[in-house]
Amino acid sequence: MGTAPTQCPSGIAANFYFKLSNRIEFSSSNFPSTLDISKINCHPNSKELKLLADEIHSELSSIMSKTRRSFKASLAAVELTIALHYVFHAPVNKILWDAGEQTYAHKILTGRRFLMPTLRQKNGLSGYTSRTESEYDPFGAGHGCNSISAGLGMAVARDIKGKRECVVTVINNGTTMAGQVYEAMSNAGYLDSNLVVILNDSRHSLHPKIDEGPKTTINALSSTLSRLQSSKSFRRFREVAKGVTKRIGRGMHELAAKVDQYARGMMGPLGSTLFEELGLYYIGPVDGHNIEDLICVLQEVASLDSMGPVLIHVVTEEKQGSEDDQKREIVARQEEGLNLNSTYSFSYGDHCQTYSNCLVEALVMEAEKDKDIVVVHAGMEMDPSLQLFQERFSDRFFDVGMAEQHAVTFSAGLSCGGLKPFCIIPSAFLQRAYDQVVHDVDRQRIPVRFVITSAGLVGCDGPLQCGAFDIAFLSCLPNMIVMAPSDENELMCMVATAAQVDDRPVCFRYPRCALVWTDYPIHGGSALEIGKGEVLIEGKDVALLGYGAMVQNCLKAAALLSKLGINVTVADARFCKPLDIKLLRHLCGNHDILITVEEGSVGGFGSHVAQFIALDGQLDGRLKWRPIVLPDNYIEHASPKEQLALAGLTGHHIAATTLSLLGRTREALLLMC
Repeated sequence: MGTAPTQCPSGIAANFYFKLSNRIEFSSSNFPSTLDISKINCHPNSKELKLLADEIHSELSSIMSKTRRSFKASLAAVELTIALHYVFHAPVNKILWDAGEQTYAHKILTGRRFLMPTLRQKNGLSGYTSRTESEYDPFGAGHGCNSISAGLGMAVARDIKGKRECVVTVINNGTTMAGQVYEAMSNAGYLDSNLVVILNDSRHSLHPKIDEGPKTTINALSSTLSRLQSSKSFRRFREVAKGVTKRIGRGMHELAAKVDQYARGMMGPLGSTLFEELGLYYIGPVDGHNIEDLICVLQEVASLDSMGPVLIHVVTEEKQGSEDDQKREIVARQEEGLNLNSTYSFSYGDHCQTYSNCLVEALVMEAEKDKDIVVVHAGMEMDPSLQLFQERFSDRFFDVGMAEQHAVTFSAGLSCGGLKPFCIIPSAFLQRAYDQVVHDVDRQRIPVRFVITSAGLVGCDGPLQCGAFDIAFLSCLPNMIVMAPSDENELMCMVATAAQVDDRPVCFRYPRCALVWTDYPIHGGSALEIGKGEVLIEGKDVALLGYGAMVQNCLKAAALLSKLGINVTVADARFCKPLDIKLLRHLCGNHDILITVEEGSVGGFGSHVAQFIALDGQLDGRLKWRPIVLPDNYIEHASPKEQLALAGLTGHHIAATTLSLLGRTREALLLMC
């Protein structure tokens, strides 16, 4: 592994290609094929660093054009990334990131450039930082808001072990919506360990009205003040002044602290004193595209032996494209998750129609009939389809960003106030609000309607946003109604069902994929009978009981088995809680084999079925029961089709399981070939 040149404070040389020492290969025609980092001038005016930034910009733009994914967050952070790796010696010094979307330049600088085309593909690079992918990723991240907590833990461990490495964490606008960020900052201020927090302010705001107001400006004065704030002499003078005022006593220290806070608040942008109140020394704003200023400030901060926690406010600018460009990544994810049977997928305009489109149309129809219906959305990004509801009912739509805990309890408050909230949260993000779901909603039987998006496997987002656990952790709650649609018709019916439930909480999940049918009704759905499933195909000997989107794979398995002379029953459970007891007894009484199929972890729908049929004595006789669930491991990023195959949830896997139970092992093996 290469090491940084001793004559330069930069750690950037160590971050390029383990086997290539200090040399990096480049591809653009107007740039040298190799760059010897050891020859870069240590002065921050180095032209080589600016050329390197241009090269990385070009590389990311090229990949973005080929993959149809937006790299704007990483493009905006290129200069910041270079400055961080120039000043801090990774991996000895730790650089942690909150958001994976900002880390692509970091990946290029740490030996993964030639693997960038494999980003988010099977056996390729993760879209987020990953401890298993590189030693330059000290902590896995992607959901946001965890880097300060993890970084503070590393800093305290460093202090206890008597080590001296630097710990740097990078947060952004989106992650500052999460409460964990402020909990970590408060604890960092109390512990007073050396920690550098970079706030990458990309000038994004959750609320458009705020965007219209004045933004943090960067000019010569602010740059000078930032350099002054970070300078060793100023920091030492400040510490000496504190010591003198403490010795004087008579309230002089408190008075001086107030004067210092007021003066620094006058110099800094609006809200900068918040970080000072939490115990972090604020420096900024710094121009995030000026490598000279960035390196100057970072070197000053890194040179201090005892500084405590510091927050450096870096302002970057993401280049805004057209509205279609801004939606590109979300749409690409939707199109990646198309239903695996292309017979059923269809095009709606330029893009495939998704479950989210169907959900929003159903919500609009219900909201037109019932003025008490409101929508609360939480998560990293809002699906473009929700804009339809937002435009139609702007005063009844609330997007709270990455504040899932608040979203759940806020929805509970709306319900207590007489409204009917639909709380829309991706499955993986709902995990962060589980305590609120339990105590603020379910325990009090408050009718909040949870719409769980991105349920099950999510393709390129891998295990980070995989919705594997919601069936298990929601169906164990005493008062929760838990259901899942097998297609868009049932989704619209479940929206209508949830709107009518007014005595307890209810939830339903749907996957990130295209619709099953091409002609879903635009007139809306009708309410379902609570706890009532449906038999789709009546057969004999074998019963396949699917839950949610896996009903479609059960139908595919039935089609495969029918070619082998096996007629099976396929049933749509619809409800995990309460179970359709009558349907279960019918399936158990008329079949020798019962197979339950779900796109969720162990402990979910199949476990509830097993609990009932065991207590009901259905397993005391001839019946064989087998569950098919997600495996007990995290499935890495790949295409949805590849992930389903890895999980053993395809129609072929279900059919092979059936054949094995029937003793036709050879046919089962042939089916999987």
